[in-house]
Amino acid sequence: MDHVLANPSGSSGHPWRTIAVVAAGIATLELLGLVAVGIAFLAKPVMHRARVEATASAAARKPSAKARPLLPRRSVSVTVLNGNGISGAAAAEASRVRARGYKIRLVGNAPRSGYGRSVIMYRAGFQGEAQRIARDLQIWRVSPLDGLRRRDLKGAKVAVVIGG
Repeated sequence: MDHVLANPSGSSGHPWRTIAVVAAGIATLELLGLVAVGIAFLAKPVMHRARVEATASAAARKPSAKARPLLPRRSVSVTVLNGNGISGAAAAEASRVRARGYKIRLVGNAPRSGYGRSVIMYRAGFQGEAQRIARDLQIWRVSPLDGLRRRDLKGAKVAVVIGG
């Protein structure tokens, strides 16, 4: 024998669905509120740091009154090192450097080979001269001594390390 369950008439057939939809809506609003508060708390320190870095980089770009003028090319001694292992690469580059008026201190091999790109390295206080050599030779990587010791330069102010 089958029994039929009575369906209450008058109200919605499934009130639990309405409750679930309302609860999901409230939870979504709460989540959006929490995300907005989180962004507000994180944005302030990030913006402050960006502002400080922008100010510092703008100040670094301005020449200071104490900045010394660049040395003439003939007064800048350069060490040319082969960092790619190709025979004669340092000698060929030394000819290019000498042709631009720089004084060659040493031509030799870098302490290690495997430089992927050529790089200009400089001793402390000679960044301007290194950037000028980089422009002259069209080598766009310029850095302080990295992987080289001061004694590797044999008294030169700047090193040109030839890469691959």
